Amino acid sequence: MDAMETSETHSPMPSEPGILEFLDICDSFYRADAVDALIAQQRAWYDALCARFDRPLPEGMVFQDEVLFAPIRRYRPARTTTETVLLYLHGGGFVVGSLESHHAICAEIAEFAQAELVSVDYRLAPEHVWPAQTDDCYGVLKQLIGQGRKVVVIGDSAGGNLAAGLALRARDEKLSGIVGQALIYPALGGDLVSGSYREMANAPGLTTADVAYYRAVLKAPDDEPVAHPLLSRDLSDLPPAYITVAHFDPLRDDGKLYAERLSQSGVAATFRDEPQMVHAWLRARHMSEGAQDGFKALCEAITRFAG
Repeated sequence: MDAMETSETHSPMPSEPGILEFLDICDSFYRADAVDALIAQQRAWYDALCARFDRPLPEGMVFQDEVLFAPIRRYRPARTTTETVLLYLHGGGFVVGSLESHHAICAEIAEFAQAELVSVDYRLAPEHVWPAQTDDCYGVLKQLIGQGRKVVVIGDSAGGNLAAGLALRARDEKLSGIVGQALIYPALGGDLVSGSYREMANAPGLTTADVAYYRAVLKAPDDEPVAHPLLSRDLSDLPPAYITVAHFDPLRDDGKLYAERLSQSGVAATFRDEPQMVHAWLRARHMSEGAQDGFKALCEAITRFAG
C-alpha cells in the first residue's frame, strides 16, 4: 500500500480520553453505516443517541412550543439581559434531528447568553428536499425581525449550513437585523476530494462518504450559493462570524476556508479549530475537557453578538 492509499484509508483518531469515551457511546447507539439504513431507522437511532446525552434544563428555564411560520421551540432563561434573540438551527444532515435532539444544548446556550432562544423544527429530507429547509428557517427569521428583534443565527453541521445561508439570503434580500452568525462544524459545500475531505475521509463520527450521502438526499442545486455558501462570489456586508470546527472531521476545512474568505471580504470572522474534537462534539460538552472549552468559547462569542 503506497502513501497516498494510506492517507486515504486510515482512520485518524483523537487521543483525549473524554472524547474517546464519547465516541464509544455514540458507536453503541448509532452505527457507522447508519446512512445505509432506512430513514425511519436512522431517525430512531439518532433519537436514542440524543436521549443518552440529554441533561436537566438550567434552573428557572422555561420553554414553549409554538408556530412562527414553522414549528419552533422558544426558550426563556430565568434572567435575560438582552432583547436580541438567538435562532438555533439543528444539525443532522438535513435527515435526522428535531426540537428534542438539541433540547439541552439550546437551553444551555440560552442560559449562558441570558437571551431568549428560538429553535426551528424545519422540514427534513428526503420527504422535503431543498429549499424547504432554508425556506422554513428564513420564514422564522423574517417573523422575528418583523417583530423588531435583532437576531444571532446559530447552527451546527447541517444547521451551520442553514445559518450561513440565511445570512446570505438576508443580505441579498436587504433584510437587516442579523447581528452575528455562529457556525459550528458547518457543512458549507467543499469539494469532497481535497484537504480535510481527503485527510479525514474516514474520521470517527462522520465520513466524507456520509457528507456526500446527505448532499445527495437534500437535492440542492450544485451551483446554489445559499445551499453551498463557499460558492458565493461575494461575502461582503455579512454579519460578523464565529466559526468553530473539529480537527478530526472532513468538514473542518469548510469552516476554515469560509472564515478566511469572510476576513478577506472585510467581515469580522473568528475561527477556532478544536484540536482533539470530532464531529458532533457539542454533545460531549459535559464529559470532555476539549468539548467543554469549545462550548464555553462558543457561548462567549454568542453572548458578545447578542450584546
